[in-house]
Amino acid sequence: MSPMLTLPAPAKLNLFLHITGRRDDGYHTLQTLFQFLDFGDSLSFQLDSGTGVRLSPDLPGFDPAENLVVKAANKLRSYIGSPPTGVTIHLDKRIPMGGGLGGGSSDAATTLLALNRLWGLDLHTDELASVGLELGADVPVFVRGHAAWAEGIGEQITPASPVEDWYLVLIPPCTVNTAQIFRHERLTRNSKPIRIAPAFDGNHSDYRNDCEALVCELYPAVEQALQWLRSECGNARLTGTGACIFSRFPTESGALAVLRNRPSGIKGFVAKGLNSSPLHNRLTELL
Repeated sequence: MSPMLTLPAPAKLNLFLHITGRRDDGYHTLQTLFQFLDFGDSLSFQLDSGTGVRLSPDLPGFDPAENLVVKAANKLRSYIGSPPTGVTIHLDKRIPMGGGLGGGSSDAATTLLALNRLWGLDLHTDELASVGLELGADVPVFVRGHAAWAEGIGEQITPASPVEDWYLVLIPPCTVNTAQIFRHERLTRNSKPIRIAPAFDGNHSDYRNDCEALVCELYPAVEQALQWLRSECGNARLTGTGACIFSRFPTESGALAVLRNRPSGIKGFVAKGLNSSPLHNRLTELL
């Protein structure tokens, strides 16, 4: 049996998210700033003598074939035409689904990079990012592995280096439907584009999340968590389309102190913001 390769799939934050329009094909144009967290899922890959892709364990209520891990592996299989072996993938899920932390996209990116190595494909990052874009607009950021300013539908990526502060992330007891948010008639879609700032500190007065008001209207649990966090520390914001919210702190101890006082029924964690992906750091260690 081949050795197992275990790799991280880090969560991300959208330090801001501005929606600048909607294209004729229905996709939204946006501007956002991505930063990774030292918190995330873990995936283990083991090649086998078969030809298919197997994922374990099953996620309750979800068709395994619709999981982005399986989709990523099959997309890569189709891209190269004739994969040499099958693969079994074990997913240790920590990133909440429907939380705006990019869990599915990160899992997909880790799968592409892992199989590129295990199958000996030697595909360039640009190729893998192109394959990943077909799975979701966030996937190329995780494939490239650096904090980034993103525009277009998310595919126009410029490396960025925001301050690597500590973040308190709260997980309200709900799952936000991203498609519902982007289809909704009351979503703000006319933000004026801004220029890439010389320094990304995430606290600029023009920075916000255009999904936040609508998500809070449709999901009261998000509104309650957001208002509580703002009452505790002032600065708090939705990430992605939610449901998770975050606030930044200069120290880990400050973030943990607020986390300990969170209302009952709301989960959360504290993590360090990272500009270099833990996935890419681990792959470099393995060279």
